Amino acid sequence: MVFDTRLLTGVGVLAAVAEAGNFARAAEMLGLTPSAVSRAVARLEARVGVRLFDRNPREVSLTEEGRRFHTQVMPLLAGLDEAAAEAAGAAVVVRGRLRVSVDPWFARMVLAAKLQEFLVRYPLLSVDFSTSNYRQEMMTGVDVAVRFGPPDESSLIVRKLLETRILTVAAPAYLEKHGEPRSPHDLVHHEALLFRDPQTGLPFPWEFRRGGEVKEIKVSSRLVMDDPSVAISACLAGQGIFQSLAIGLAPLLSRGELVQVLPEWSEELFPLYAYHPSRHLPPAKVRALLDFIQEIAVGE
Repeated sequence: MVFDTRLLTGVGVLAAVAEAGNFARAAEMLGLTPSAVSRAVARLEARVGVRLFDRNPREVSLTEEGRRFHTQVMPLLAGLDEAAAEAAGAAVVVRGRLRVSVDPWFARMVLAAKLQEFLVRYPLLSVDFSTSNYRQEMMTGVDVAVRFGPPDESSLIVRKLLETRILTVAAPAYLEKHGEPRSPHDLVHHEALLFRDPQTGLPFPWEFRRGGEVKEIKVSSRLVMDDPSVAISACLAGQGIFQSLAIGLAPLLSRGELVQVLPEWSEELFPLYAYHPSRHLPPAKVRALLDFIQEIAVGE
């Protein structure tokens, strides 16, 4: 592909003049002479075939066509800047204070035990760590938030970190007393432990997926909780059957403290997303944490 490098130069000069308001100040910003700026603008206008600026001795302003062109090209310039920053990201020192809000389940079951490894890897970084299930004002006072569930429509930048299966589990003592369900419909005769969706305030429905088949079962429960870690504790105590995120459960399952129920119906996936407020490339400290989360989640 043959690319007109003068076009890119002209677009950069256009952005500087639009920001500075006249050729002289734009020249100072760019390290050029005012006449060089003027010539660059004239070449760009000739290239695109329209007048981009209205000029007078004291200031210049974008014409209607100039404003339209400026609006179209600025995201492209930002993209080039971000691409350059990303390419140079490996050389950026991860330092400062990272303020992060993390889903409590992921924080307790996966991330907490690995934080020391993260801090050793980045000795110039400190972490201000909080946990919450909720998304309302989740970005207040933080650099990045990590939440389970589908992303909301918002102005935030969203990055999917992982997907985890939904498992149905119970303690051996509960199954010895009440029997093990053989099909999803058998669960209507069991005591369920329900987790309240922080977004709706209602308990999550129980779904079972196998191949292309989906079954939603209306279970009964006298316990509804808003913290899945508490629900797991109740499950371990034999109080009922719980539908849990698979990530972080491996130690409990391998030790036999929990048993997976209806394993052939466990194909439902639930995502973990990261949110940050900037429209541009996030700081190196944020990228470092998100890359680390994806790294440690492998095999969980």
